Parts: sequence; C-alpha cells; structure tokens
Amino acid sequence: MRGLIIRAHGGVDRLTLEELPEREPQAHEVKVRVRAVGLNHLDLWVRRGVPGHHFPLPLVPGSDPAGTVAAVGAGVQGLAIGTEVVVAPGLSCGECLHCRAGREHRCADFGILGETRDGGCAEYVTVPAQNVLPKPASLSFVEAAAIGIPFLTAWHMLVDRAELAAKETVLVVAGGSGVGSAAIQIARLFDARVIATVGSEAKAKAARALGAEAVLNHSTDDVAKEVKRLTEGRGVDVVVEHVGAATWASSLRALAWHGRLVTCGSTTGDKVELSLRALFFKAQSVLGSTMGSLAEMRTVLEHAGARRLRPIIAATLPLAEVGRAHELLESRAVFGRVVLEP
Repeated sequence: MRGLIIRAHGGVDRLTLEELPEREPQAHEVKVRVRAVGLNHLDLWVRRGVPGHHFPLPLVPGSDPAGTVAAVGAGVQGLAIGTEVVVAPGLSCGECLHCRAGREHRCADFGILGETRDGGCAEYVTVPAQNVLPKPASLSFVEAAAIGIPFLTAWHMLVDRAELAAKETVLVVAGGSGVGSAAIQIARLFDARVIATVGSEAKAKAARALGAEAVLNHSTDDVAKEVKRLTEGRGVDVVVEHVGAATWASSLRALAWHGRLVTCGSTTGDKVELSLRALFFKAQSVLGSTMGSLAEMRTVLEHAGARRLRPIIAATLPLAEVGRAHELLESRAVFGRVVLEP
C-alpha cells in the first residue's frame, strides 16, 4: 500500500511516501481502508521531534482516519466489510479497571494513533476493534476525519474537567484552531457565553459565525483587560487554554474568582509562572486535560451527525501534498482542520 512514513525527525523533507506492507488484522482488530485523515499539531510534533520525548520511528502518522472496513480479525462482530467508520484516536489496553469503567484515557498503557503506533496517513490502517465506530451517515468522510482529536479533546476539557454549566462565560484561546473552533461550539451547545481570541479579522469573522459573542485579537488586544471589560470586571468562569507560555499570564488574569483554567497543550512553550497566592485566594483551579474516553467520542459523533457540532474544514489535500499540509498548519493561517485524502 502507499503510505506516509517518518523515519527521522526534521523538516517537511522527512515526510516520505513509500510502498509499505499492509498489516492484516489479528484477533479483535479491524483493517480500515482510509478515505480521509485529519491532521493535527501532533503530526507536526511527530515529524519535528519533541525534546525528552520518544516517538517510535519509523512511524506512519495520522490520528484521525475515516474510511470503510476492509477486513476483520477473529472475534470481531457487528462490522461488515464495507461499513463506513470513524477511527477513535485513543489507544488503551481494554482490560484494566480504568478501561472497564469507560475511562480509557486513564489507562496506564494509553497512547494515540499516529504517535505510539502506526496511524492513518496511508491507504489502510489496522486498529483495535474497540476503536472503530460507525460513521454518521450525514457526514462525509472528510467531515468525519475532521472531528477526532480536536472535538474529543475540547469536549473532555469543558464537560469532564471544567464541568461547564449553562450560562457560564468561557474564554477560548486561539479560537481558530481545531480545538478552539470545537470548544466554541461545545460551549454554545451548553448555552454558555463565549469570548474567543484569534489572530486575524478573517478568523474573527469565522469565530463569530460559530457562536462567539465577542472576539479579541491576541496579537493586538490586551486580552485580560478586554475580558474584564466585557464581563463588567468579573472575568470568565472557564478558560480553554492550549497555547502555553505566550498566552498563559493573560489567561490567568482573565479568570474570575472560583474560575477554572483547563489546558491541553503548550505550543508556544511549557515554562510558565503561577502565583499560588492568587490561586488559593481566588479559589481558582488549573486543570490539565488530555484526550477523552470512547464514550465521549461516541457522544461527539452523535452531536456531529445531528449537525449540532460542525467540523470546520480549512483545506482538503491529496496525501501526496502532505508537505504543503504541514506548512499550512505551521503557518497558523488556517481556520479549522486540514484533511488529507489517500
């Protein structure tokens, strides 16, 4: 099969298309013919490398594939050849107490497709059967591949970790990103008021169209000051943060008393300062969040299938143009997801 493989970290020249062996499904596995695969910033990190973190190179990237069932292993039931499916990105043992309780993201063996084992940037991908979920009929393969990590991550951040309540106010940092555009929609689904930050007027227009009541430019506005003005000095109940060092201080200043800041990333750096005095005096919470459970993924797909949540497609490219796709993500010029079609 034709597939993308990363054999060494570096620039886009490290992204090579090769003829790769197809892996037939073993017991409780499913082989999926990939029709589309969504890119994430994780793909950039796998390609560039992360100091102190080991990626099992050579590796086929791609965490969010959608396609059709091509073959099934022994013990797999309910998945006929040709069934249209979405592959959930989180990998777990399926046997531990956390997995049995539906908290797969807490599994000691938790991993992510395309990061800890070969992913979906190829004509076929073979995955555990538990990761193969029905694709809503109302979604195209490209739309289905644009859900995955961003919507699952944003859902877990807001619903599970921050315990968002109706009528609360949410600040979504980098509202034009995959996680950001998903978080705006999920917050509105819970009848929350949304303030978003973006880096351009074009992204501001798109964020308003998704439901953001107010949009700030994180390059030119004093975000914390403007948030306080918009909330009559109170601040926001929840901050959705994944940018890191560049926005951390303003995100904390924008937080109300008893507010919760939930973070899932650090794209501009992971070294930040935190005033413990402000944290305990204002009874605030700083919460870490990574991925989510299979049950949450099913819930997200149900909402997307009913068009209550809408994946935003910035660009759809053939797999052969993966270098250009990476450059689009790195430029931060796009609003929404970049999707590849093998």
